[in-house]
Amino acid sequence: MLEEIIYKDYITALKSKEKAKVEFLSFIRAELKNRAIFLKKEKLEDSQVIEILKKQKKKLSELKDSLANKGPRQDILEKLNYEMSLLEGYLPSPLSKEEVVEIVEAVIKELGASSLRDMGKVMGAVLKKAGGRAEPKDIAPIVKEKLTNLS
Repeated sequence: MLEEIIYKDYITALKSKEKAKVEFLSFIRAELKNRAIFLKKEKLEDSQVIEILKKQKKKLSELKDSLANKGPRQDILEKLNYEMSLLEGYLPSPLSKEEVVEIVEAVIKELGASSLRDMGKVMGAVLKKAGGRAEPKDIAPIVKEKLTNLS
């Protein structure tokens, strides 16, 4: 579904001759195609597409940070900002801390977790329920706190 949306946006950008958007979406489509070939699948699931888009966003963010330290390259920074804004349009909105806490509490109850030894199981289930809308680094402290309070 998400892959199809990216394809439709690519076609629209081609027709409206938006060169920067066409280049970037073409690159993203190639990344998706390479991953599908690697996994021996015809179409990727949305969760896999989101994973690829997040990795790309992280790369762009790191590149932007490294360029900011090297001096004024406004043209490149503008291009990176544009590409990041395009990526964010395809990514689902992240979960709030309250939503993550609710999911963590529900999973702990569901699994019957009682100590920090269950952290791995809880993390796996929470990440699955969050569906790519929360980062492990944001979830881990909440899980640890909740499990510590149970002991």
